[in-house]
Amino acid sequence: MVLKVAIIGRPNVGKSTLFNRLCGRKTAIVHDKPGVTRDRREADAKLNDLKFKVIDTAGYEYSKEDSLEKRMWEQTQRAISEADVTLFMFDARDGLQPYDEHLAKLVRQMGKPVILLANKCEGKLQEDSIHEAYKLGLNEPIPFSAEHGLGLLDLYDGLKEIQANQPEKESEIGFDNKADSTKPIKLAIVGRPNVGKSTLVNALLNDERMLTGPEAGVTRDAIATEWSYLGRKITLVDTAGLRKRAKVSDSLEKMSAANTRSAAFTAQVVVLVLDADAVLEKQDLTIARQVLDEGRALVIAINKWDIANRKETLQRLNDKLQTSLAQANGVPTVTISALKKENLDKLMSAVFKVYDRWNIRIPTAPLNQWFADMIDKYPPPLGKNKRRIKLRYITQAKTRPPAFYIFSSNPEGLPDAYLSYLTNQLRDNFDMRGIPIRITVRKTDNPYAGKALKRGKKK
Repeated sequence: MVLKVAIIGRPNVGKSTLFNRLCGRKTAIVHDKPGVTRDRREADAKLNDLKFKVIDTAGYEYSKEDSLEKRMWEQTQRAISEADVTLFMFDARDGLQPYDEHLAKLVRQMGKPVILLANKCEGKLQEDSIHEAYKLGLNEPIPFSAEHGLGLLDLYDGLKEIQANQPEKESEIGFDNKADSTKPIKLAIVGRPNVGKSTLVNALLNDERMLTGPEAGVTRDAIATEWSYLGRKITLVDTAGLRKRAKVSDSLEKMSAANTRSAAFTAQVVVLVLDADAVLEKQDLTIARQVLDEGRALVIAINKWDIANRKETLQRLNDKLQTSLAQANGVPTVTISALKKENLDKLMSAVFKVYDRWNIRIPTAPLNQWFADMIDKYPPPLGKNKRRIKLRYITQAKTRPPAFYIFSSNPEGLPDAYLSYLTNQLRDNFDMRGIPIRITVRKTDNPYAGKALKRGKKK
């Protein structure tokens, strides 16, 4: 069976550092500022031969009703209830704090197996804190350092013992599951702060998986969730809101923005969420251009459609797409209400359609027949040497996104306008609207060059 392990504790005790170590990569943002993690994040992890699921959670602290901290604690409670075992971390340098004792009491009431980790325990100065931790009533504390890897063998032994005592259950997605051999579509949800990205993710999952609220910038990490829609597996990624770089000065926000861009640029399909009251602002256009420049498939979702001035919004969107985002010609645009879960089926239909276009491969014969027709209809202009540029043939080099090579004996000086003409015709004729297309002109070798050289030597 695959264990599910939740990491909990006060803010800034090292939970995300341990999460990254167990995952084998820097997935979660780690920063000196307390309270960086807000949503719970789940990923595949490995410790020696033990494979398991690990959940990073927000730090526990006092919270008023209907506050962001209260909603963060509710997410942590869900993580504990879903997990098979809880890793309770405290900072051995600071010693036990009242919040540690209060959290320990709540954990004991939930009745789940607990492994107690005395983190930041690199020296002997922390011995008093370790002995003091016995009063938490959570078994024997393990001297530990998530940053330096101290105590991992003891953690492994504890997890193996708990796994051996767990009842058998069906294997979960993630490891050696032959029924899940098809790779999921990686779908990233991006946009400016407070446009409804996390609300949309929750609506798609039909679960309050992500923290939401009226506060701008609630999401800080890019949070990936495994999901299935109509039988197709999807890795759904919620991201932090992107502001103009000139307005980002805080180091944590810079890390959060870099995390978001990394998630978007490694996704296969990106849904850009717009606020119906402010569609395609300058920052939206910047995000859209970056997504397309990175070769990702793009879908635009206009959120809060239930309260929008619809006619005016659509007119403004169409005008800006034509004037400011020419390379996004044909990008699917879907109007939705994430809050009311309206048109989500249309959004996912657009995602699947643009993903299939992004993977298209055109056979050589029809591709070159089309190419010949385009050249007959509109021949290439004269080159720098006043001779007409001869384009010989075209071939598709790769997919995801579609990339093509055009071969010519005299490619120098072919205007960008002519390549744009071919790109637009390619989109229209082979139904590749809304995806980036790459066309490169390459020089063909002169088949007579070598023979002429040999004749010259004989003379």
